[in-house]
Amino acid sequence: MKDERQESDARQTGTEPALTPLGTPQEPPIRAREGDIIHTSPELAVGEADVRSAEHGAELVAGTSLWKDAWRRLLKNKLAVFGLAVTIFIILASIVGPLIIRKTTGFTYDFIPPDVNLERSFAPFTSPDGAFSWAHPMGTDDSGRDVLARVLDGGRISLMVGLVSTIVSLIIGISYGAVSGYFGGRLDDLMMRVVDVLYSLPYIMIVIVLLSFFKGASAPVFLTKIVSYFGGGQDVVQLVLLFMALGAVSWLTMARIVRGQVMSLKNQEFVLAAKATGVSQRRIIFRHLVPNTLGPVIVYATLTVPSVMLTEAFLSFLGLGVQPPHASWGSLASEGIKNIAIFPWQLIFPGVTMALALFSLNFLGDGLRDALDPQMRKV
Repeated sequence: MKDERQESDARQTGTEPALTPLGTPQEPPIRAREGDIIHTSPELAVGEADVRSAEHGAELVAGTSLWKDAWRRLLKNKLAVFGLAVTIFIILASIVGPLIIRKTTGFTYDFIPPDVNLERSFAPFTSPDGAFSWAHPMGTDDSGRDVLARVLDGGRISLMVGLVSTIVSLIIGISYGAVSGYFGGRLDDLMMRVVDVLYSLPYIMIVIVLLSFFKGASAPVFLTKIVSYFGGGQDVVQLVLLFMALGAVSWLTMARIVRGQVMSLKNQEFVLAAKATGVSQRRIIFRHLVPNTLGPVIVYATLTVPSVMLTEAFLSFLGLGVQPPHASWGSLASEGIKNIAIFPWQLIFPGVTMALALFSLNFLGDGLRDALDPQMRKV
C-alpha cells in the first residue's frame, strides 16, 4: 500500500519514483525523464528511437581496427618487443655493417692479408704483436680474415636464405591450400593425400638429394644462364638452388593452414555476394579469400624463417649449404668447431649471433600469434 501511494504521489508531481530499497525514505530521482527521450547506451536501448547521439560534449569512443589492436597488444609483450628490436638490429647490422667495415678498415669477408705472418688466428682485440687493438673485435680465422666481417656477411646470407625460402614456401603453400580448400570434394582429397605422402618423407633428405643432384655441372641450364647474365658464378647458382630447395619442401604446413582458413570462409556472406555478382573463381580465391587468411599466414611465416635458417645452418655444417668464398652462420660454425679447443672465438661469435637471431624471431612469432588471435581481444 505504501509503494502504491508513493507511485500515485509521483504521478501527481510529474516525476519518476526513486529506486530505493524497501522501507527506506524516498529520495528524489537521479534524473527526471524529459519528454520521450531516454538517455541510455546502445546496448541497453529497447528500440531504435531510444538511441540518441552524444550531446553537450559527451566523450566519444574512437573506433579501431584489428591491426591497431594487434599492434597495441604486441607492444605489451616484452619478449616480442625484445625480439623485434634485436631482429631489426641484426638486419641493419648485416646490411650496413660490411660496408662500414670495408670503408673504415678495408676488411671484407674474403680479405686475406698479403703478409704470410698475418695468415693465422688472432684473439679478439689483439694485434699481431700481442698488444690491444680495435682492428679485429671478434678476432680472425685461420686465414687471417676478420671474423666480424664474416659474421655480418654470413648474417646477410642466412637472413636472405630464410626470407627467400619462406617467400617461396608462402607462394606455393598459399596457392595450393587455397585451391584445395575452395573447391573441396575429390580434388581436395587428392591434393591433401599428396601433402600427406610428402609429410611422410623426411624433408631434410629431400633437400640433400636435390642439392646433391643439381650440384656443380648438373644445375639447370636456364638457371645458370640467368645467374651468368647478372654476373654471378657457380657459387651463386648453388645459393639459388639452396633457396629453391628449402622453399620447395617448407610449404606443406602452410598449405594445410590456408586450406583450413579457406574452408571456414568460403560459405561466408561476402563470398556468396561475390558469386552472385559473377566474380570469377580465381578472383574469389586470390582477391577475397586469401587476404582474409593473412593473420595466420604472417604468424607462421615469422616462425618459418628461423626454421629455414636452422636447416640451412645444418646443411652448411654438412658442406651442402653455402659454398666458399661466401659464408653463412652455419658454415662459420662448421669451420669454428674444428678449432674450438684452440681458437674458441671462431665458434662462439657466429654461434651466439645465430642463436640470438633464432630466439628473437621465435619470440616475435609467438608475440604475433598472441596479438593476432581474435580470442585475445578485449571486448
